[in-house]
Amino acid sequence: MQPIEFLRQTPPFDALDEEALQLAVRSLKIVHYPAEARILERGSEPSHYLYIVRRGVARLEQEGETVLVLEEGDLFGFPSLLSQKAPVFDVITEEPALIYQLPEDVFRKLMGRSDFADYFLQSLSERLRRASALHPQSALAFGDFAAPVVRLIKRAPVLVHPGVTVAEAARVMHEHGVSSVLVTGDPMGIVTVRDLRSRVLARERSPSTPVAEVMTSPLHTFPAHGSIAEALITMIELGIHHLPVEREGRIVGVVTDTDLMRQQIRNPLVLFERVKRLDHPTERFHYDRDIAAAVDWLFHNGLDVIQMGRVIARLNDALIGRLLELAEKALGPPPTPYAWFVFGSEGRMEQILLTDQDNALAYAEASPEADAYFARLAEWVVHALTELGFPPCRGGYMATHWRRPLDEWVRLFRSWVLTPDPQALMEVGIFFDYRRVRGELSLASLDEEVRKGGDNHIFLAHMARAAQGWQPPLGFLRRIRGEQGRVDIKRGGIAPIVALARVYALEAHASVRPTIERLQVAREQDILSPEGAETLEESFRFLMRLRLRAQLEALHRGEAPDNVITLKSLSALERRMLKEAFLAVREMQNALRFRYQTDLLG
Repeated sequence: MQPIEFLRQTPPFDALDEEALQLAVRSLKIVHYPAEARILERGSEPSHYLYIVRRGVARLEQEGETVLVLEEGDLFGFPSLLSQKAPVFDVITEEPALIYQLPEDVFRKLMGRSDFADYFLQSLSERLRRASALHPQSALAFGDFAAPVVRLIKRAPVLVHPGVTVAEAARVMHEHGVSSVLVTGDPMGIVTVRDLRSRVLARERSPSTPVAEVMTSPLHTFPAHGSIAEALITMIELGIHHLPVEREGRIVGVVTDTDLMRQQIRNPLVLFERVKRLDHPTERFHYDRDIAAAVDWLFHNGLDVIQMGRVIARLNDALIGRLLELAEKALGPPPTPYAWFVFGSEGRMEQILLTDQDNALAYAEASPEADAYFARLAEWVVHALTELGFPPCRGGYMATHWRRPLDEWVRLFRSWVLTPDPQALMEVGIFFDYRRVRGELSLASLDEEVRKGGDNHIFLAHMARAAQGWQPPLGFLRRIRGEQGRVDIKRGGIAPIVALARVYALEAHASVRPTIERLQVAREQDILSPEGAETLEESFRFLMRLRLRAQLEALHRGEAPDNVITLKSLSALERRMLKEAFLAVREMQNALRFRYQTDLLG
């Protein structure tokens, strides 16, 4: 690869225009160093070059201890260049290396360009965010997911008075070519074509019925500055088809599901509609394939991976809710209130492609009738999910095995906290991420047991030690250690961050489940520094996106997706960011060990 091609792929040179890039290439000195050559010496005169590793490995040392390993595409020497002070590290080649040297005068010229200069001022979290943003994305039919939803508004809302008849409202909709009208008043309401079908025609109500009797009120409104992505999530979460958009207290228009679904058969709203119309789990409906197609569409249209998790979780919730409706219809009404809940990655809203079922069931009162009914209900729903392509949990963590009266669940949660042996800690790592999907039974008593766990310092220390069991794959000289160039990114990066965030959330008595939200609460309560929280958040996003990309590529090849990525498939920037993310995780694990003094545990 020619120097100019290499620089084009290496931040921050990738941000330069052609003229500046050519200046950099013309100025480069290309130097070959043997192994154990000292390029920079701690305490010596300031550096006069920006150094770029083209090939080989070098190490940063301080008093003989390796601080960091530099590999292809890594830069060094710039702290001394910027400060005009002596280097604070020795830089020594680990093996024969090819190093590009950019002279100081050219470096300072390029520093006059903001995109180039910003790189040297960015934190790790900012560099991870930038690396995640470099993935190619196709153009959406309606624009960027991050764009404000008001971009989709094409006309002002059509208004009617509450005394208008449904017949007149239907005529107004037809004349204006819209599928809804807003009803004036305080609070305002909305009537849609669907309402006319389900609340008027299906119930054989008179055409003279006032719209006020069939409207939905108050309105669920959405801010005009909110993103298209958040609007999509809101419509799925609320199960609505029309979303009034509000700006400065005034409704400026209505976004419909049609606006978001237009010519996009893989849009998740299309799948949401199929789920709502599901009449029997044996009908031809490959939910797993449809989810994969929706994820692929969302990914290649640039939706943030965390928001993607929310979308898929709400689709899964809708499916489970629909299946429970069908099960109750088949088995009869439940003899006592119950709650169906999910846990693990699904509880945290972080399961994007379907991996396996993680569900459980709690019911209010034990009785022979209730025990028998909920055994049948659990079997019905778990079997239906399996038929629709939702794989059963190989560990058996499903409602067919994990169902019991609520008071038994409370005692079980309490025992895990009071006796944190290895089995209990494993169960906590699964069940304490629970999230109720459907049912009238409150799980507040379980919430209270989790909150008490945050007050138990011995339990927290054991949880902190368990969080250190997931080790980033870093070996000698802090290089990524993989088997045949392959790395399990879940075990080495995603799971450790999830475990760290869980401990922080317990200490903070936070009821939130998603990992990012847990880290944000820990930052707000000064349990975690702002820099530490942001680094873990962006590392989590970066790792989740890398894994999802690899999983989608596997599906395109007709292979089963897993948690393994191939290092050769990553760009030089991604490999550097992966190593930095792993290093950050390990540093945060060390900080956790000191915070909770886990070395003192027996």
